Amino acid sequence: MTLLMGIVNTTPDSFSDGGRHLAVDDAVAHGRALTAAGADILDIGGESTRPGAERVSPEVEQSRALPVIEALAATGAMISVDTMNASTAAAAIAAGALIVNDVSGGLADPEILEVVADTEAHIALGHWRGPSTQMYARAHYDDVVDEVVAELSERRHEAMAAGIPPGRIILDPGFGFGKRGAQNWTLLRGLERIVALESRVLVGTSRKGFLAELLTETGEPTQERRDLATAVTSVRAAEAGVWAVRVHDIAATRDALAVWTRGRRP
Repeated sequence: MTLLMGIVNTTPDSFSDGGRHLAVDDAVAHGRALTAAGADILDIGGESTRPGAERVSPEVEQSRALPVIEALAATGAMISVDTMNASTAAAAIAAGALIVNDVSGGLADPEILEVVADTEAHIALGHWRGPSTQMYARAHYDDVVDEVVAELSERRHEAMAAGIPPGRIILDPGFGFGKRGAQNWTLLRGLERIVALESRVLVGTSRKGFLAELLTETGEPTQERRDLATAVTSVRAAEAGVWAVRVHDIAATRDALAVWTRGRRP
């Protein structure tokens, strides 16, 4: 069964919900609401990775995310920390995070692999070709699926070499990261190739630009329409056998997966 990872951004500049949950109480309330809606995991981040976003210091990132992680971990929720910084990963694990979700796959701060190796935490390694300010300049592929498979395999090898057991490694093909519109659709069609790597796979398409581009063809790509499109791509991901989908709107994706699952029963 595909798990649901709910997004809790504590940043002022995330592309979809920046600034909505800056206050700790607001972020905690949002996390609780996601759990009530059916989220299996809460992914909490204090640094935006939207296209063009500038990096913030680990100190700023931690000041935003750690109080929320501590509060939501205390409720019994499974917590993932969305970070590319080793020091933030270490602090988040100490605060109760069980998963480190590194969209850079350990490339932005290689010490993050050693941090995770020295704990019992799991790590999600994203496919990444550079920081947000440069990601589209490197979106050149002869075969996007082949190259993502190869580069994720390399990241997994590096994580294992750092001492992280295979069973604690999750792979993320990085929709929207260093990939232009059509490349994301090709990757979506090729998800089985990622799953065949025999690591758990995390997919995050929620409200991404390639969905908005498609919806613009028939009108305004409102948040509601993007959430519906996200739910459809989440069903596609479940069909491919992914471990979890990372979404803003838990209820929409929960319902879509429930309908798809019931429809497959004999």
